[in-house]
Amino acid sequence: MIRLDFDERDLRSLRVFCSVAQAGGFAAAEKQLHMSKASISRHVREVEERLGVRLCERGPAGFKLTPEGTVALNLATSALRSLERIRPEIDAVHGVLSGPLAIGIVEHALTHPDCEIPQAIATLRQRAPNVQPQITIMTFPELNQALREHSLDVAIRGRYPGEGEFNFLPLFSETHKVYAAVRKQGQATARDLPLVYRSHPYVDQALASEGYPRGPDAGGLEAIALLVATGHYLGILPTHYAQLIGKRYALRARPNSPSYQHQICAVTEVSRPSTHRAELFLNILRELHPEPA
Repeated sequence: MIRLDFDERDLRSLRVFCSVAQAGGFAAAEKQLHMSKASISRHVREVEERLGVRLCERGPAGFKLTPEGTVALNLATSALRSLERIRPEIDAVHGVLSGPLAIGIVEHALTHPDCEIPQAIATLRQRAPNVQPQITIMTFPELNQALREHSLDVAIRGRYPGEGEFNFLPLFSETHKVYAAVRKQGQATARDLPLVYRSHPYVDQALASEGYPRGPDAGGLEAIALLVATGHYLGILPTHYAQLIGKRYALRARPNSPSYQHQICAVTEVSRPSTHRAELFLNILRELHPEPA
């Protein structure tokens, strides 16, 4: 019979396996773990022997998780994160908040004039100096995926119509419009230009309802602004960001542009129990972003 109870060495081997899988291979994990390939391989092999299955294929064809390895990675990652929460949550019972706080933020939120997130993190530092904020800038799809995978405690992003999967704390309002570069002689008129595409609710809505031809794909707001600045494309940008870029490049909202408005929110996963340090951060955000009268 296979024993499924894990001792301290097994947990270390599980952590090594998760690091290898997330890095995409043994070589990529070497620098992260500061371990030799031989040592990494030994840990992964021990996990495989304990579970009685092969977790990954490694060889000349490269590294690839087996179906069993994918299941093991998802469950082990969730279990290890739960273990990491034990000490901070026990500390919280005694009035001491500690541990990491993973915060994902949508790109260029900091440029919004109503954004008080830096002050919120500074206040968190004052009230709970043992909490370590871990900040990552992500796209809209990346934030959603990270929330579902429980790799983020809080995401800062826009809330869009029809969303009900997450908990939302409104912070401030943001408006998006369709922008074009100020037309130069010889360039096509704005109505003939294609709309730069990125995976975003407003872009999909504009393509479906406004009749714009689809343009090239772009990976983020800066890429959209760059393409719009060439004068050959339209792009949907937040108005505050377009004004910032407009100091260097002549961008202008189209006169007949649709206007998309939403709230930038602190977003948390419904099914995941909130930690004391996450609740403190949310309360600080409430204090610094009061609801409009």
